[in-house]
Amino acid sequence: MHEADAHDLIRVHGARENNLKDVSIEIPKRRLSVFTGVSGSGKSSLVFDTIAAESQRMINETYSSFIQGFMPTLARPDVDVLEGLTTAIIVDQQRMGADPRSTVGTATDASAMLRILFSRLGTPHIGSPQAFSFNVASISGAGAVTTEKNGEKVKERRSFSIVGGMCPRCEGRGAVTDFDLTQLYDADKSLNEGALVLPGYSMEGWYGRIFRGCGFFDPDKPVGKFTKKEMHDLLYKEPTKIKVEGINLTYEGLIPRIQKSMLSKDIDALQPHIRAFVERVVTFTTCPECDGTRLSEAARSSKIKGISIADCCAMQISDLAEWVGGLDEPSVAPLLASLRHTLDSFVEIGLGYLSLERPSGTLSGGEAQRTKMIRHLGSALTDVTYVFDEPSIGLHPHDIQRMNDLLKQLRDKGNTVLVVEHKPEMIAIADHVVDLGPKAGTEGGQVMFEGTVAGLRKSGTLTGRHLDDRASLKDDVRKASGFLKIADANAHNLRNVSVDIPLGVLVVVTGVAGSGKSSLIHGSLAKKDDVVSVDQTPIRGSRRSSPATYTGLLEPIRKAFAKANGVKPALFSANSEGACPNCNGAGVTYVDLGVMAGIATTCEVCEGRRFDDAVLEYQFGGRDISEVLSMPVAEAVEFFADGDAKTPAAHKILTHLSEVGLGYVSLGQPLTTLSGGERQRLKLATHMGDKGGLYVLDEPTTGLHLADVDHLLALLDRLVEAGKSVIVIEHHQAVMAHADWIIDLGPGAGHDGGQIVFEGTPRDLIADRSTLTGQHLAEYVRA
Repeated sequence: MHEADAHDLIRVHGARENNLKDVSIEIPKRRLSVFTGVSGSGKSSLVFDTIAAESQRMINETYSSFIQGFMPTLARPDVDVLEGLTTAIIVDQQRMGADPRSTVGTATDASAMLRILFSRLGTPHIGSPQAFSFNVASISGAGAVTTEKNGEKVKERRSFSIVGGMCPRCEGRGAVTDFDLTQLYDADKSLNEGALVLPGYSMEGWYGRIFRGCGFFDPDKPVGKFTKKEMHDLLYKEPTKIKVEGINLTYEGLIPRIQKSMLSKDIDALQPHIRAFVERVVTFTTCPECDGTRLSEAARSSKIKGISIADCCAMQISDLAEWVGGLDEPSVAPLLASLRHTLDSFVEIGLGYLSLERPSGTLSGGEAQRTKMIRHLGSALTDVTYVFDEPSIGLHPHDIQRMNDLLKQLRDKGNTVLVVEHKPEMIAIADHVVDLGPKAGTEGGQVMFEGTVAGLRKSGTLTGRHLDDRASLKDDVRKASGFLKIADANAHNLRNVSVDIPLGVLVVVTGVAGSGKSSLIHGSLAKKDDVVSVDQTPIRGSRRSSPATYTGLLEPIRKAFAKANGVKPALFSANSEGACPNCNGAGVTYVDLGVMAGIATTCEVCEGRRFDDAVLEYQFGGRDISEVLSMPVAEAVEFFADGDAKTPAAHKILTHLSEVGLGYVSLGQPLTTLSGGERQRLKLATHMGDKGGLYVLDEPTTGLHLADVDHLLALLDRLVEAGKSVIVIEHHQAVMAHADWIIDLGPGAGHDGGQIVFEGTPRDLIADRSTLTGQHLAEYVRA
């Protein structure tokens, strides 16, 4: 054996990242290794934060210091030895950017290839590939240019023109905004009387000075009596330099100012009160000029075989793949081969129901992850480590087999595949299993088992014991207390669907990915007043955010501390007056080393407790604020329940956190260290106390270990027994089996779906067996 062939293991020794406790393991290369364990046991800390992070950091160090200056700096993971690493490619569940110009086509380069294709073969020929890009505007200009030739200055006339494909009306966004002017101002009042009702535009501050001093209109005149010119200046005037009280300022009309400050951002990223204002004032309508295609008339006029680039982008990808397959043009043969491969990869991975014009921000976490996978299928790279974070998310049991085949393909090309996963169907294909535990948080972070799947079954670990668990059907299902009617729903691929959703029971909406489940439920119900919707959108939060701040738990705790000690509540916030002056309440100090990774060291003054020493002298129930924030939820539930520390408001929130299975998470743990499943359950906990009568949950089993699914089912039952109606969009068969009523959409995805193929009890679905869901559920419960 050649010495070079001996390096067939990735060795990890002494890993201590997050909650790992000196973990040492050996992972075989060119094999499929699956990492299991309860949510929060340390799987992601080992795979992503240790192995993949170090591989990426070492690759980044091979670039010049100039290039490294533009890249994120990565600190070395807390581990003693890492040997045998190969280049790591991370395919995670991070949602794709919600930029309004980002589409499935632009994110995967399929649109770029289409643009080149149309610039070569489209008739009439209108220009280069950028003439078909909705991100490039058409501009032209001319003028004199002074150059120096042979020591003399020579003036030359130059002109230029760029032909872009951007629709001039909507600027390539596909939608135009209309303003309800009655929501911007009160026509009966003058500006000085407070006519403007925009958040942040009061007459007391600088805006008041600008409006009074600009001279474009009379601030004491009712807005309704403004002349046409005055109204134009108030609403639409372009940026104009003015002088107010001797200070140079820029005056700009309200509408361009709102467009820059509020509409340039993703609406979900706005503060709640501004988002409410935007939703009230602005209506987004399809651009009448380009009909939502984002492209100029010229770009839409150039066609290949009667099809324009706008038609291509609107087609379902599976249909587009067929159309491209029918093109035969030797002059662009390599381009056609590459485009066919990309489109076939979409179909192969189960995303053939999407279209290239679909905004990437509307993809679910599972769809985003599979879209990122596309560029790696068929790649010529080998001996690469591919790292996947729960690739089964958002996949119907029917599609999981296809995903398994793809992972095996990557492995069989000579790559190392590391998968963090909970689904037994995906654990079953592993060559090597690493089970972490025994529990979550501080009680986890240890390797409980290493070996084969057969060995895991006999190992007696939590995962091993639950691997063959199967939920059984209920003997009798609950009866509906009423019905909620949805009539003629036709969002996205729905075909005028009408359905009566039973209330007062557990309803599970099923169907293959892309069959129209979210379109039906979120599109029809999410906007209703008493609906509490817990969807897949990620929690936003910095390393200063924690479960205590996110759930509002810190507020009653601070008030209780303040009342008990006769001081103000702001002292008990690490983001306010009580912060340690050395680290500003972060608990760590950061040393910036320029192009090298910065170092975070525990603050020497507060020793990581984040608070000023004077604040830590104040106690409540015998504990200081840093001790309370380091408590796990389970301990805090008892602490605030009775005795000196009895705080009903805090106890109520903590009970909700405990009910969703987050008893092991500490109150002050940074949100950035929580796994995807933990974040979704944190979001569910914050909504548990909401007044709504109807709960809509979107795949709540995401990130849940097999042993925790039972807790989730018990929680759903408790919600129903408390008089709530619960609708769950779900692929997990255990949740389907536990339902009182199932609504199954299909039969396929995209234009092959969008219909209701079954309504009834799980038992009837299994007896029927005419749908894919019915067949897989029957197999699951071994009926």
